[in-house]
Amino acid sequence: MIPLCEALAQISTRLKAAGIDESRREARLLLAQALGCHVDDLLLRDVVPEHAALDLAIRRAAHEPFALIVGRAAFWTLDLEVSPLTLIPRADSETLIEAVLARFTQRDSVSRILDLGTGTGALLLAVLAEFPQAIGVGVDRIEQVVMLARRNAVRNHLAARSHFVVGDWAASLGTAGFDIIVTNPPYIESAAIAELMPEVRCFEPASALDGGADGLDAYRAILPVLGRVLAPGGAAFMEIGCRQADQVTHLARAAGFEVELRHDIATLPRALIITPTKS
Repeated sequence: MIPLCEALAQISTRLKAAGIDESRREARLLLAQALGCHVDDLLLRDVVPEHAALDLAIRRAAHEPFALIVGRAAFWTLDLEVSPLTLIPRADSETLIEAVLARFTQRDSVSRILDLGTGTGALLLAVLAEFPQAIGVGVDRIEQVVMLARRNAVRNHLAARSHFVVGDWAASLGTAGFDIIVTNPPYIESAAIAELMPEVRCFEPASALDGGADGLDAYRAILPVLGRVLAPGGAAFMEIGCRQADQVTHLARAAGFEVELRHDIATLPRALIITPTKS
């Protein structure tokens, strides 16, 4: 056993040497994870096992994302299981949820919600949590990812109102009539993936990152089918890269939609609200 302060110092030093920001905070989180306690409860301990968080610290020093180490991530009001098969939900994507709530202010006015490329189910489940009368469908190409999203629906008490299916965007949905469609498609340019931070480049799936040569392949696939699956008065909410607003807006208008831009908390372009052009 060693003093708590010494254990935290050792872990923090290892993380700082690896270039991890906020190494002291992450040291506390890793040690709490290793001990199976809440981070606030660390203050109640004078000593801890000498190598309590060694394995976790080694993984984090190799730039494995903290969320993958602990197996979960917070998003909106949700606690989500995460996996190397999916993107880790990020606070930037909460811009879509804020945009949905700003547009649909009557919580009982929405009956059907669709999430294209659902991953962990974060977007769909977050919106469902805000619209208690709605049901939702999440679509993903990978069966194991669909199974993960289903577990997250159970984990967050939303399984009764959600359904997850394996599919290629909206190809298998017919004319479904969804009031809200949310999507965070792959939008990184293929050549730019090698330049991403190691937490993303080395540990998150290329299939959820790679948007093709110009980063726009997924938008070209999704936009032409939106009109078929949107209900009258419905809207789609699409996450975009911070330099893609003009390009995706052009694609959306060419497909017959009106477009509204939303910025994230850092004032970067983050989401487009897509609605059919009024005749």
